[in-house]
Amino acid sequence: MTKAELVAKIASNLGLEKNEVLATVEDFMEEVKNSLNEGENVYLRGFGSFIVKKRAEKTGRNISKNVTIKIPAHSIPSFKPAKIFVEDVKNNN
Repeated sequence: MTKAELVAKIASNLGLEKNEVLATVEDFMEEVKNSLNEGENVYLRGFGSFIVKKRAEKTGRNISKNVTIKIPAHSIPSFKPAKIFVEDVKNNN
């Protein structure tokens, strides 16, 4: 499902204008990104958590040049689904 399909479905379900729903969805995504950029996790009960994971520094290889490189420590965004969400998906397949 794309963002446009999601917006259309929500607008249809709630009887709202697509532009209003699109603005809401984009604002939600922006707020999640801003919170993660500030190091704050976002918890949505019954759905899941958007969290920041820290990766340690490690060594890697550039295979094409056959050299060892250092990959610095960094943070990455991650999503951890709620147990209820996982169970619903498991039971519907």
